[in-house]
Amino acid sequence: MKRILFRLFSTWLVLGLAACSGEQQYALQSPDGRIAVEIELNDRGQLHYSITRDRAEVLQPSQMGLVLNDRDLGSELRNLSAGPVNQVRDDYTMVQGKQRVIEYRANEQMYRVENTDGEILQIVLRVFDDGVAFRYRVPGDTQSEYELKEELTSFAFAADSRAWLQPMAEAQTGWANTNPSYEEHYQMDIPVGEASPSGAGWVFPALFHTGGGWALITEADMDGRYHASRLQAESPDGEYRIGYPMAPEKFTGGALMAQAELPLESPWRIIAIGDLPTIARSTLGTDLAEPAVSLMPWVKPGLASWSWALLKDASVNYETQKRFIDYSADMGWPYTLVDVNWDQNIGYEKIAELADYAAQKNVRLLLWYNSSGAWNKTEYTPKGALLERDKRRLEFARLQQMGIAGVKVDFFAGDGQSMIAYYRDILEDAADFELLVNFHGATLPRGWQRTFPNLMTMEAVRGMEFITFGQGAADRAPGHMAMLPFTRNVFDPMDFTPTAFSEIPNIDRRTSNGFELALPVLFLSGLQHIAETDEGMAGVPQYVRDYLGHIPSVWDESRLLDGYPGKFAVMARRNGDTWYIAGINGEEEARRLQLDLSFIGPRAGELITDGNTPREFTRSEVETGSAVAVEISGHGGFAMKFPGENLARN
Repeated sequence: MKRILFRLFSTWLVLGLAACSGEQQYALQSPDGRIAVEIELNDRGQLHYSITRDRAEVLQPSQMGLVLNDRDLGSELRNLSAGPVNQVRDDYTMVQGKQRVIEYRANEQMYRVENTDGEILQIVLRVFDDGVAFRYRVPGDTQSEYELKEELTSFAFAADSRAWLQPMAEAQTGWANTNPSYEEHYQMDIPVGEASPSGAGWVFPALFHTGGGWALITEADMDGRYHASRLQAESPDGEYRIGYPMAPEKFTGGALMAQAELPLESPWRIIAIGDLPTIARSTLGTDLAEPAVSLMPWVKPGLASWSWALLKDASVNYETQKRFIDYSADMGWPYTLVDVNWDQNIGYEKIAELADYAAQKNVRLLLWYNSSGAWNKTEYTPKGALLERDKRRLEFARLQQMGIAGVKVDFFAGDGQSMIAYYRDILEDAADFELLVNFHGATLPRGWQRTFPNLMTMEAVRGMEFITFGQGAADRAPGHMAMLPFTRNVFDPMDFTPTAFSEIPNIDRRTSNGFELALPVLFLSGLQHIAETDEGMAGVPQYVRDYLGHIPSVWDESRLLDGYPGKFAVMARRNGDTWYIAGINGEEEARRLQLDLSFIGPRAGELITDGNTPREFTRSEVETGSAVAVEISGHGGFAMKFPGENLARN
């Protein structure tokens, strides 16, 4: 990885104005000149920013500032000044996700303002060709401690803008008091200003459609000293404000709000901007994350078998898990996940036997853990084994000695500063013992997969398990899943645990088999846990098994070919010289598409889609071109594969 910062002298990039009213204003543009951000200190001492794209408004004047326990850096501000404009260039490599090798550039400028006591607030602004990001800095003596009382950041949208937002569940609600876990359905195409049905607000990423294009808001670079944020429930006149975790969302006895020693540095506030293909391919969520703490060459993404998805608790026994190891081996998948209560139902000694058995078949085990202490009422075990660092490291050392590949850690308390630090502590310790990590009942990753390459995935989604829990979730599943490629899964890996061809007990599954087949390519996750059982997989055609046996988990390139949030999505992804195309229809009516696949070049491939009924498949040959006709049945889907000669396997 390399980073070069150098000064730009192009005077058109920055404009300083001194109006008679006392207002001060600066402007910064993206490298391609299409996105512009204005920073303004008005005559009332309030700091605002606004954004345009191609001179069309994306954000109206929106507030900036912080209030700490010992200083107000949000009102009665003065003396706004700007440093030089620098160009930031960066390149890095990901071990999972939509793009393996990533390069970007941005224009960056630092602004400085002070309060009446001369205390300083700095704002670092970066403008990319596909969005805007800024963060706060408060300089000071490292012996001085701070606690954040309020962040004034807002995002003000014009009244005719529309929103696609997921409510945040209130803390200590839900099963065994396990909320919040980012597991609600998105409210789709609602007017800006509509209040959240939950007093806890709206989660990131938050999607908006404006006169200047689409805007997707999130945050990144969580170093463990700051809490995770959200949008407040109320947004009068379309102005959304940064919100905070609720009181219980913390480690027992830990801090809720951001606190540490000065200097303070907030996470990046990110607004990806553009058309839907631009939003879908944006890498701002990892561009602005902390670089990898180490390379971790032992990290291997891949697919996993998982009995619990459809067979639940009773399946966590020695014989069933041995069967699922055989299932992974037959499919060519590298992992099997052993879920809740394995320590009671199987035990450490027999798990070690299973690990040895799996190793003989080139399969490795992942083991489930309950993260929680006193913050919820869950009883699943192992519980509490990871709370204290010394005990956690002893546990991880034992797993490493047994040959376990990784851990799935569940039931976190929320977004408080001490809970964010707990996530990072687990990741750091797991890396020391070469363990992969999957967080469930969890917050949004916010770019951690770049910082910790061993972080394979996080749930933070209303995934497949909810479809198995009740008909209501199953009824909404097609549109819900067509929403996720434009929101939750844009920046971060998502453990939806997709793909079930079997009938789900007591549930009428609304998605077709073609729809389910598309999901492991459409959804991004370093570990892709397939919900279908061994017996169910045995009932599908061999060509379907062959297709699922060779799906990569890291891609060299990704393109949104067509789609609309909550309605349908068609994604193309390349691994080496092989292209995969996956599409789903979230609506009841059939949809006819003309796909431009000319970027692949002249090539023949296969198309697997729905047969005469939603529970059947059909396969045909397909050729690339500028207008490839595809029909997707209602709640249906398809998968295409165009093999290349140089497949870059994981």
